[in-house]
Amino acid sequence: MKKIFVLTAEPSGDKLASKVIAQLKTSRSDIEYLSVGGEHLKALDIKSLYDLKEVTYLGFTKVLLNIFKIKRKINETVKEIIKFKPDILFSVDSPDFTLRVAKEVKKMEPNIKTIHFVSPQIWVWREHRVKQLKFFLDHVLLLFPFEKKYFDREDIQSTFAGHPLLEEQDRSKVDISQIIKHNKKIFSIYPGSRLSEINVLTPILFEFIKKMNEKYKDLFFVFHSTTENVQLIQNLLLKEGFKNCGAIADEKVKSHILKSSMFAVAKSGTVSLEICNAKIPSIIIYKMGMINFFIVKMLVKVKFANIINIAANEEIIPELLQSNCNPTNIYYTVDKLLTDKHALENQVKKSQEIISNFKTERSSEIASSIIENYL
Repeated sequence: MKKIFVLTAEPSGDKLASKVIAQLKTSRSDIEYLSVGGEHLKALDIKSLYDLKEVTYLGFTKVLLNIFKIKRKINETVKEIIKFKPDILFSVDSPDFTLRVAKEVKKMEPNIKTIHFVSPQIWVWREHRVKQLKFFLDHVLLLFPFEKKYFDREDIQSTFAGHPLLEEQDRSKVDISQIIKHNKKIFSIYPGSRLSEINVLTPILFEFIKKMNEKYKDLFFVFHSTTENVQLIQNLLLKEGFKNCGAIADEKVKSHILKSSMFAVAKSGTVSLEICNAKIPSIIIYKMGMINFFIVKMLVKVKFANIINIAANEEIIPELLQSNCNPTNIYYTVDKLLTDKHALENQVKKSQEIISNFKTERSSEIASSIIENYL
């Protein structure tokens, strides 16, 4: 019996990991798994050492404030991985946690193969990190083709797998009539998966919705959430007294709701790729603490926050960040787009051209086959 330890540190990584492992499970039944994961890996009957909340820290200041707690968690995780004696440590995203764990594991047990999915964003900042990775990673699986040159330069084994979230999605029909009623047009809202993001963005989004409701009478706003946070958002919506809002966590329902949407407002992140893949026009929002923002501002070497805009080197999808991320700006930006059919069509057309370069149509299959080769 072979063994794989799956290491994630936040919901998006858990989701990506689950797609690869689900594919691997179709070809190999002789593998025992253990993880640090969330609801998606749990759905595959893979036990997690602890709740993801214990390692999901947002921003530099929170990391600094929790540095000793994080260090303890890294040591605890390394100890459990060594005890499990896996053939492969498969880490996904969240490099500040997962790669620190992988480095320590490799140091203690060099025979454990280390495969990491989702390269650190070295093309955004801290490019020097690549040189360090060669000492403890056996293989890196890449989301984007332009990343490969950085790893080739350092003779690190890497493979462009593409993004699993851009693969052909489940086409099974989902009844959303209990969620959306009275022929309303759907607006998808993505407030983030971390509690800290939700706390910052939901008050802003609620005020935006109130402004939209003053002009538009046929909209229904759906908040896309996680199993862990959906009840919180539902309670907040109830408290605000909204009659045309709901919150969902089921993945199939979320996918169907997105495809049925006329527009999306999303926290900057991976979800933007899913929105573009569904051919839904959108805007990107984000807000962080001032200290975090100034640190990021000093370190980053790209003009945009969104991967579509970065790849295109132009703002295809409007970005409202920091002080620009306020209810009035969001409302005016969305309202202007909704009254300009050409702008909406142009955004979708240009974003499709960009993401076509990110697709392999068999990302999970490519990633799982690389893992299998190391068993």
